[in-house]
Amino acid sequence: MKKPIIIFLLSILFSCSNNSENNDFDFTLTFERSEGKETATYDEVIEFYTKLSEKHTSIAMYEMGKTDSGKPLHLVTFNPNRSFESEFSGDDEKIIILINNGIHPGESDGIDASMMLMRNLAEAKIPTPSNVIVAVIPVYNIGGALNRNSTTRTNQNGPESYGFRGNARNYDLNRDFIKADTRNARAFIDLFQTVKPDLFVDTHVSNGADYQYTLTHLFTQHNKLGGVLGDYVENTFRPRLEDSLQKRNWEITPYVNVFNRTPEAGFSQFMDGPRYSTGYTSLYNTLGMMIETHMLKPYKDRVDGTYALLIEFISIADSDWEVILNLRKAANSSYKIGDLYPLSWTLDSTKTSTLKFKGFEAEMIPSEVTGAQRLHYDRNQPFEKEITYYNHYKPASSVTIPKQYIISGGYWNVVELLRLNKIKCDYVKKDTLVSAEVYYIDSYNTSRNAYEGHYPHYNTVVRVENEEVKVQAGDYIVETNQPGIRYLLETLEPTAPDSFFNWNYFDAILQQKEGFSPYVWEDMAYQFLQDNPEIKEAFENKKLEDANFRNNWFAQLDWIHKRSPNYEKAHLRYPVVRVSE
Repeated sequence: MKKPIIIFLLSILFSCSNNSENNDFDFTLTFERSEGKETATYDEVIEFYTKLSEKHTSIAMYEMGKTDSGKPLHLVTFNPNRSFESEFSGDDEKIIILINNGIHPGESDGIDASMMLMRNLAEAKIPTPSNVIVAVIPVYNIGGALNRNSTTRTNQNGPESYGFRGNARNYDLNRDFIKADTRNARAFIDLFQTVKPDLFVDTHVSNGADYQYTLTHLFTQHNKLGGVLGDYVENTFRPRLEDSLQKRNWEITPYVNVFNRTPEAGFSQFMDGPRYSTGYTSLYNTLGMMIETHMLKPYKDRVDGTYALLIEFISIADSDWEVILNLRKAANSSYKIGDLYPLSWTLDSTKTSTLKFKGFEAEMIPSEVTGAQRLHYDRNQPFEKEITYYNHYKPASSVTIPKQYIISGGYWNVVELLRLNKIKCDYVKKDTLVSAEVYYIDSYNTSRNAYEGHYPHYNTVVRVENEEVKVQAGDYIVETNQPGIRYLLETLEPTAPDSFFNWNYFDAILQQKEGFSPYVWEDMAYQFLQDNPEIKEAFENKKLEDANFRNNWFAQLDWIHKRSPNYEKAHLRYPVVRVSE
């Protein structure tokens, strides 16, 4: 990544020498010229921001890391009090809002809304926030934006043409934040760790049910975000955002988390795990929200609604900047060694909210295509009904926070990701023995279908053994008492839903590398049982108790082998150990 200060200086010099040329550029958006029917191409977006940054010193444009498309990820900031110091130094008493656009380029509403936002901020057509730096990723999925078409958004009403959901390598980038298979994700992580935003917004278009709202919001789940920060999001920020939009005649509701059924029976808040953008940002106690406009509303309305929401979001953050800073500081220091940390969550059906929901009556009617029953919404029959909203979750499993993790030295690829996330990983300097908790993988399920380049595991169960572990020079030691502690726990604890284990980073331990030839092991197994009477007794008891085992000679030989010194120690032994003392 190029240093922001260098790019900023170059942009200032460039803009000073080209002001006359920039005066002729028309900052009217393709969206505006087409009366809300079209969205800008990727090249038009970048040219727009380039010219805007050259004309206005309050706007700066940075090139960050390369994406899978070969093109760099861009970052654009609005900061009227810009200095020759880096605006991300942390010295300025301001909060930073990061807005991400085009993660799914067919969902282009935020791309156009952010262009209007930054232009109108630069031209002082809307109030300038006093305590907020606004940062925008113009288009995150550049490869998908370049793969432009007019047909793949089957469920969507406009614009006339748009980008494709998959990136240059056909990854859905909103499943890649924790596993980071793509250059896009790695460029985002670098950008995020540079900017260190206090608030994060990701702009989307919904799928699912039909209803009257153009706008829905999907805040990161407040119980998972946790503590005073989660309470603030749920009880203060969200209601204020809803009220402020209501005053602008923009009604909004929580994201309607239903598919192939109507919302009247109620629905739950979406649980955003670390694979998703707001799930990843919450690991750093960043207040996150996805904007989800409704797919069937006219494109102009969706963009205008997104624009209005961004303005109100920034306004609330501007007025509450000190509160947000203090809540984040409290959250960043709230996880201590020895505390319980929730790894997975389940819906708490005992706690609900009631929404006055504006939908459409629906019924099941015969399909003219298949002859089966199909869902049909009647927009001529709008309704407002009270429905149940399940927006509380409770921990399903937890783990005690250790003092350290020690990672076997061969797993450089895992350490590379930790370091990309600014996690400090030190080398062990000399061989030593430590008392540690060692995980053994007892069971897991694996997806039968490919999912974003993986066959991920789930329902992982481990056995814990306290052992004296030989730690070798060149292994990695990772203290948990550092920023990013939540990232460490959610990636290195194998039972966490989005752990590196469940994303296949440690699959080599699941395959036994050495075996036995039965005719050779028979004699060795006999002698081993003679030399170990306790194991022999257990072996005989198992044969008595388990008919399947008694009738399977290979299973018997394998059982003995797994209890002998000949059985390899690496099989099913998780190569990351926990040190608590």
